[in-house]
Amino acid sequence: MARRTVARRLEGRRLVIASHNQGKLREIRELLAPRHIAVGSAAEHGVPEPEEDGESFAANAAIKARAVSAATGLPALSDDSGLVVPALGGEPGIHSARWAGPARDFGLAMKKVIEMLGACDPAAHFNCALALAWPDGHAEIFEGRIDGTLVWPPRGGHGFGYDPIFVPMGLNETFGEMAPEKKHAMSHRARAFALFADACLPR
Repeated sequence: MARRTVARRLEGRRLVIASHNQGKLREIRELLAPRHIAVGSAAEHGVPEPEEDGESFAANAAIKARAVSAATGLPALSDDSGLVVPALGGEPGIHSARWAGPARDFGLAMKKVIEMLGACDPAAHFNCALALAWPDGHAEIFEGRIDGTLVWPPRGGHGFGYDPIFVPMGLNETFGEMAPEKKHAMSHRARAFALFADACLPR
């Protein structure tokens, strides 16, 4: 499932990724590579991470994109995404990274999810909101989702975050077991990116 907004197009071919998460940076760079967009990161521009105090993926993505765009004077693309488990009341959701603690230990975060889940329904989905912001504060939001189920123990060394415990609906592999190109063809981030690329990137 995905949703798009009325879009303003990116006129140039320079973009800053408003993230310090190396896994997200890598995936977004790989998705942008065929579009020949010159990509920098917030860290490379010396821009710190802003406080993410929004109440949704879209709100937090917009906060990050606007902050980095204002600081650099360039369009900025941010991603806010996470694992949503209905049986846990939607957690970890927008707090997915916080569940990994200051050390970003996702092994610990995955174990916490499974322990809290117990014998409850293992259905889950990943949500992604991409925000493209300009220095004038305008932002476009694109959202994607992929449904699946949780497994234990973790499987595979690809991807990042909760990927090793998430199996997309209708498949047997976790995101952690998939080759990157296979994940990029179906993931929540890829679905949001497809909408973003169609609406905002230069033809």
